Amino acid sequence: MTTMTMWTAIGALAIGVLSMVAYARRRRWIDALLAAVAALALAGLAGADLVTLPRTAADAAGTLTLAPAAWDAGTPPDLNGVTRLRLQGDGLRAAQWRDLPALPLDWKPPDTPALRLDFPSAVALGRIFTLRLERSWQAPGRLQLLAENGQVLAEDKGSGPLAVQWLPPLAENVVLRARLFDGAGKIVDEGPVPLRVTAPLPLQVRGRFGAPSFDLRALDDLLAGSGAVIDWQVALGKALSRSETARAPMTQPDLEIVDAAWFEHAGDAARAAVLARVAEGGRLLVLGANAADAGLWSRSVGLPLRPQPADRTVGALALASAAWNPNETGTSAGAAAAWSGAGGIWTRGWRQGRIGWLGVGGWHRLSISEPRRLALWWQDVLDRLDVRRRQDLAWLDPDEMPLPRQRLALCARGDGLARTDAVAFPALGQALPWQRRADLVDAACVALWPRRSGWLAVQARRVPQSAAVQAAREGAGQSAPEAHAVYVYRDGDWPLWQRAQRRDATLAYAARTPAPATSATRPLPAWPFGVAFALAMLGLWWRERR
Repeated sequence: MTTMTMWTAIGALAIGVLSMVAYARRRRWIDALLAAVAALALAGLAGADLVTLPRTAADAAGTLTLAPAAWDAGTPPDLNGVTRLRLQGDGLRAAQWRDLPALPLDWKPPDTPALRLDFPSAVALGRIFTLRLERSWQAPGRLQLLAENGQVLAEDKGSGPLAVQWLPPLAENVVLRARLFDGAGKIVDEGPVPLRVTAPLPLQVRGRFGAPSFDLRALDDLLAGSGAVIDWQVALGKALSRSETARAPMTQPDLEIVDAAWFEHAGDAARAAVLARVAEGGRLLVLGANAADAGLWSRSVGLPLRPQPADRTVGALALASAAWNPNETGTSAGAAAAWSGAGGIWTRGWRQGRIGWLGVGGWHRLSISEPRRLALWWQDVLDRLDVRRRQDLAWLDPDEMPLPRQRLALCARGDGLARTDAVAFPALGQALPWQRRADLVDAACVALWPRRSGWLAVQARRVPQSAAVQAAREGAGQSAPEAHAVYVYRDGDWPLWQRAQRRDATLAYAARTPAPATSATRPLPAWPFGVAFALAMLGLWWRERR
């Protein structure tokens, strides 16, 4: 657009020069002068956007220069008469930008180093915790994860993104520490890594199997060791079966497991009932080692099974492949294209639920030699199916690092919101009622200003209920609102991460403003050129009419 504007201005000047020469050759000097004025005015009108002028005092009257340090100290800006904002440095926090109306922003992101951390605020006991770090620059570096006593738990080196992992041994709130070193061994940035290790909620699992096997025995022991509530039935013959009754009522299991033999020999009504439960949001895992009827699976769930070599092994554990499995390439057409996966595990969505096919066998051999590796592999299988215990109230992670004396929004979602009316903070001695937020339509929030750093205990306050209603909900598998905790960082923790968060929040604010603001200049006004062009052309017209 700038190139086109420039050539338009040059063309206007060229036409004006030719007109001026034509009038001059006929010694019509006043007309030549009017043609020159018209050409210059037209060129200025076309190229006004290419020229900028310094802003005057009147232009800057409505511009407010934000002071992040003063706002952080508790002094918000006065927006009376402000029409645009100016800012230098890394910007403001997301909570501060939410207090400002959408105005044009004059801000350029600095090119100083910054980094971003990504890690979960809570993990269930038995799951691996992963901390990822991404830098704004490329250089050799080293990331260390340290325990509370300073012991190095994990380390990673490289020039790009870095990641460390750790398996928590206990269910507790811990504050780990991470350090980023440069290639010379100098600390670039460091800070705490708060983590809540929670006791896993016991899964409710229903199993139906058409034949016994050592793999089923190993799976039963693994689920029982995790505290799962198990409803297990294994057919031993035509009229003989082994059953394991659930120790608690099970109305809607979190996971149903069947082997291929049971599904193939079950009646149409039983298969339809299983798939109907999956369609309502359930999870179904099929153990395909004893599959025999490929046509049935294609008709019922669109699974394209192909015969496999007898000596084939698949997956990270090199387990024996089932006799029938889908293609690894996942290039099937039609309904079969809904299936995806590799390594012996395939999944597909089924309306609101999910179905998985486990096409391997022989994992019972690892239950004694490599139990930890087998448990992690089964965790990956369940994660692929998105199997999890439904929580009545799920707390959401804060949008940014909580800091003392800065507003903190704590939000939660779930059916438990209807049975709680406020959030209690025992350390602060107060309770705040839930409030709705426009950007979180399915959640409710409370806002507070923490006074000091460290763990802040949180508890959703329940609405009083009758004993019968509470017992009915517990029987339906609905857990009570759990206690929660959020960690408040110190002002000096992770300065490069805080820098990145401020920049991201400032960019998000700039994206929703009506128009970007210019830095210290304003465009050249175009209307004087238009007036001059019109007067010159009127003068030429009047002289030609004489």
